[in-house]
Amino acid sequence: MVRRRRLAAELRRLRDATHLTCDEVAARLDCSASKISRIETGRVSVSPRDVRDLLEVYGVADEQRASLIELARESRQKGWWQGYGDSVQPHLATYIGMESEASEIRHYNVTRIPTLLQTEDYARAVVSGGRAGPGRYPGPTDRIVEMLMERQRLAAASPPKVWAVLDEAALRRQVGSREVMRQQIEHLIEKTSTKATFLQFIPFSSGEYVAMDLPFTILSFPDPADSDVVGIGYATGVLWVEDLDETDRYNLLFHHLQAAALSLDDSVALMTSVLKDL
Repeated sequence: MVRRRRLAAELRRLRDATHLTCDEVAARLDCSASKISRIETGRVSVSPRDVRDLLEVYGVADEQRASLIELARESRQKGWWQGYGDSVQPHLATYIGMESEASEIRHYNVTRIPTLLQTEDYARAVVSGGRAGPGRYPGPTDRIVEMLMERQRLAAASPPKVWAVLDEAALRRQVGSREVMRQQIEHLIEKTSTKATFLQFIPFSSGEYVAMDLPFTILSFPDPADSDVVGIGYATGVLWVEDLDETDRYNLLFHHLQAAALSLDDSVALMTSVLKDL
């Protein structure tokens, strides 16, 4: 996913440098302008042959041409999550693919624990409840939960930095049974003892705060060439924000949320307090 995004951005940059329009490039390659547009937005996988043809039009030097053609080959490799195609809608597969390649993940949510931090039973309860909605989870519950747990297992081998800011409601809302919530909170406390997970809660006593009703996720990648991307989920898909000015605003918004939340130690104290009530 990330390689396709990087390739798309580079092809768009090269076309802009030649001052050619999508229509002009399409005319030279005897294809549709919409195909060029889809390639440049990363909406479709592009073959090494198509990349070779585009680079020929753009007059790209042999050395750079070879690296971009190789990037095209890499971008077409199937990710592990595609083995769950019977259970995952395309927008969810895209999110999982992007998240799997991120080196840092910044979450803000109000009522739900992020999937990377969920226990299997909590995840099962979330998926079971979500199946009643507008088709987010079309496959068998067990199959979807298996995929989410596989995501966690693979992430453990090379854990991304996860910083989550959650509303206290995510702790208080009972998902599944009381025992499921007890195990989930114990799991969160255990995760905060690692060097890769940072968890803060905004308590009810804080009153109103920015972005109260706007959950979002910011993904950062290990290669500086890959800029941050923001994912905003809705009932039937994910809105991706890639404009640099907009992603900067979301990063600033996340900093405001961190400032509004309890400290890391006080957040653990809140979890421990809620745990006693269960």
